[in-house]
Amino acid sequence: MAARRPRSATVVPTVLLLVATVVGTSSIGAAPAGAIPPATPLSFGGPRIDAATWRARQDAFLAFATAGPMANGSINSIMAHAERHHRDNAFPFDGNAPQPSDFTGMFQKLATYQDTGDFDINAMLQLWYGYRQDVNPTLLAAFEQRLLAFKYWWTEPTPPGIVDSQYYWTENHQIEFLSNEYLAGQAFPSSVFTNSGMTGAQHMAHARPLIRKWIGTRARFGFSEWLSNVYYGEDLEALVNLAEWSDDPEIADLAAAVLDVLFVEIASHLQNGAFGATHGRSYMKDKMTSRDEDIFTLDKLVFDDTTEPFLRNDVAIAFATARRYVPPLAAANIATSTQVGVVQQHASLPIPTVAPVTPNPLPPAGQSYDDLMVWWGLGAQFAWPVVPLSVQTINQYDLWQTTNFQQAIDLKPIVDASTADQLQQLSASLGRQINAGLLSEVHTTTWRSPEVMLSTAQDWRPGEYSEQDHVAQATIDADALVFTQSPREPVPQTTDWHTNSGYWTGNGANPKSMQHDNVGISIYAPQFPAATSGPLARLSYLDFTHAWFPTERFDQVVQVGNWTIGRKGNGYIALWSWRPTQWRVYDPATEPTDGLTQPFDLLAPGGPDNVWITEVGRAADFPGQPDPFAAFVAALTAQTPDVTPLAQPGQPHTAADGFDVRYVSPRLGEVRAGWATGLSVGGAAVDLHPAPHWSSPWTTVGRDQWVYDVDGEGAPLHLDFRAVAADTVPAPTTTTTAAPTPTAVPAFTG
Repeated sequence: MAARRPRSATVVPTVLLLVATVVGTSSIGAAPAGAIPPATPLSFGGPRIDAATWRARQDAFLAFATAGPMANGSINSIMAHAERHHRDNAFPFDGNAPQPSDFTGMFQKLATYQDTGDFDINAMLQLWYGYRQDVNPTLLAAFEQRLLAFKYWWTEPTPPGIVDSQYYWTENHQIEFLSNEYLAGQAFPSSVFTNSGMTGAQHMAHARPLIRKWIGTRARFGFSEWLSNVYYGEDLEALVNLAEWSDDPEIADLAAAVLDVLFVEIASHLQNGAFGATHGRSYMKDKMTSRDEDIFTLDKLVFDDTTEPFLRNDVAIAFATARRYVPPLAAANIATSTQVGVVQQHASLPIPTVAPVTPNPLPPAGQSYDDLMVWWGLGAQFAWPVVPLSVQTINQYDLWQTTNFQQAIDLKPIVDASTADQLQQLSASLGRQINAGLLSEVHTTTWRSPEVMLSTAQDWRPGEYSEQDHVAQATIDADALVFTQSPREPVPQTTDWHTNSGYWTGNGANPKSMQHDNVGISIYAPQFPAATSGPLARLSYLDFTHAWFPTERFDQVVQVGNWTIGRKGNGYIALWSWRPTQWRVYDPATEPTDGLTQPFDLLAPGGPDNVWITEVGRAADFPGQPDPFAAFVAALTAQTPDVTPLAQPGQPHTAADGFDVRYVSPRLGEVRAGWATGLSVGGAAVDLHPAPHWSSPWTTVGRDQWVYDVDGEGAPLHLDFRAVAADTVPAPTTTTTAAPTPTAVPAFTG
C-alpha cells in the first residue's frame, strides 16, 4: 500500500475560517504560492496511468473548463478555476466572487426536499473538502448550514409541512446519500445535524456499514443499473469523494477498488469514444448520440480514445481535480485495445414477477425479501415477493405524497382495501406490466472490434414493460449508432430534444434479444394486452416498432428490400425488419429532430410484434474486395431471412405468440432464433445466460468469486473484496439460505 496523503481528522469549522480571515492567516482568492504539493497516487492493485499522462489529461480538461469566465453559481466551474489557479498562480481566480445568492435555486431545491438533492450535496462536499480555503467564508457558512440540515437517509424524520420527494433507493442514489452522509459526518463529527438530531460521528457510524454493504453487493452481484451511461456517473462521483476524502483507509480503498471495477467495465464497452453498450438505464437525452452521454467527457479525460473535444464540465471535474485516485492502466489499455473479441457480464439478481405466488418464497443467493437496500435498489418494489415490504415502507414513510409514488396514486384505494396476499396475487397477475423500473438479473454480450461494436442484454425480461432500459445497440462511433425499440408514447409535440419521451426511452414491451458475435436478433412479442384507458394506460406500448438510424451521421446508407445498411469509415451496420419499413417525416417546427434534416426514424408499422435482425461488419472481413461495403451489402441481400409467425394450436397468430427465425449470416452461417427456443448458430445452441460475472479477452471473474484479476494488455489489476463478503449476507431467517462463505475474510487487500 502506498503512503497516503496526510489528512486532518476533521474539517476546520467555518467559524474558525472566519476568524482566520479576520486575523489575516488566510487569503481568500489567492492560493498559497506555488502549486499544490502532489499527493502520492494510489498504487495498490496494479499500475496506474502514468503521472505525466494523467496530469496532461487533467490539465487539458481544466483548460477547457476554464476557457470562459467562472460561473459563480456553478460548483463545478468554481472548482475548475480554483484548481487551475493552484496549478498556475498566473491564472486569475477570485474566490470572493461566488456568493450565497448565486445558489438560491440549489438552496431552494434542498429546502423543499426535491429529487437529486443528493447530487448537489455531493458537489458541495467536493468543494468543501478540496477548496474551502479558496472561497469566501460567507459562502462556506451557507454550505455548512445546508450540509447540517440535509436529510441523509429515508429513516430520518421529515420536517412538518414538507413532502420529501428525494429518491433514496436506486443503486446510484444509495451510494450518493451514504457517501454524503459519511463525509459530512466526518467534516463535523461533534456538530448536531438539525434534521436528524444526530452528531456527525453518529452519521458516520450509520453510513459506514451500509457503504460496506453497498460495495460488497456490487462486488458480488455487479451493477443492476448495468453499463448505464447516466448512472455510472453518479456512482463514480460518490465513490471518488470517498476515495479522495475518507480518513478511514479501508473505506477509501474499497471505494477506489469499485472505481477500478467501473472503469474496466466502461473501457470494455467503449467504441471510438462512445459508451455504446446495452444500458440498464438510459434516456432519450443520453443515447441518441454518445456526445450527450453523462460520462462522455469523463471517458475522454480518462481514456482519450476519441478525437472529439471535451463537451461539458460535469462529473469529469471530480477526476480532473483528484489528488489521490488515478485510474488503472489496465482499463486505459483495454479502452484503446484493437483486439476483436466478446465481452460478457452477469449482473443483478433474479426475482419472480408472475404467478404462481407461493408462501415464504426463497430469495436467491442467501438474500432476504425484507432487505430494502437490495430489492428497491434494483427496482423490485412491485414484484410480488417484495410487495409486503413495499406497502409497509410506503405507508410508514408516507411515500404516496412524493413525486415518484404520485404516479401510482390511483392504486392507493386498492392497496388500502387489500390484504398482503391479495396484493401479491394482483402484482403477479400484472407482473409483466407494472414492474416498470425492475432491473433484475441480466446477461450482457458485446462483440467489439476497432471498427464497430454490437451489444445486447440477452433474453432480458422479454415482452415486459420497462421504462428506462436500452436492450441492444450497434455502434461505430459517437454519432453513427443504431438500435430498435417498442415506443411507449407518441412523438412528443415539442422541439425540445431532451424530453426523455417514451417514444425513444425504454420499451413499451421489451424484445427477446439474442446475440452471438456480430449478429443479433430481436423478437418483439408483447406479453400483455395494450391498455388505452385507466391507471395502466401509461404502462403500455404503441402499435408498431421502430429503429433509430440517423442516415446523415453515416458516410453511406443503402436500402435493399427490408434491409437498411450503413457505412461509416470501415465499419458497417445492417438492419433488417420482417415488417416493411418506412421513414417517418418530422416537422422541425413542432417536433424534436436535434437539427437532423435527413431521415432517422425507421418505422415498421402494422403491429407491435416484429423481428429485427442486426449484423455488423467491417472492411477487414472482405479482404481483396475493391469495394468491401458493396461486398457486405451483396452478401446480406443475397437471401431473405425466414420468419415463421407462431400461434396457439387451432388459433391465428397474435402479437404475443412470437416468431421463429432462420437467417444465414455471411460471417456466421445459419443462425436460428425462436421465442420459445432460444438461439443457435450452425446447429449449436448458444448459452444466453453464462455463469461468470465477467468474461472477456482480458479477464474471467466468477460469480461469488470476490477476487478480480485483469490482464489489461500487459498491465495487471488485482482487486480483492473478500473483506466485505460477510456484509452481503444477512442473518439467516426461515425464508432464506446462507450465501457461499469465502474460505477466508482477510483485511481488504485490493
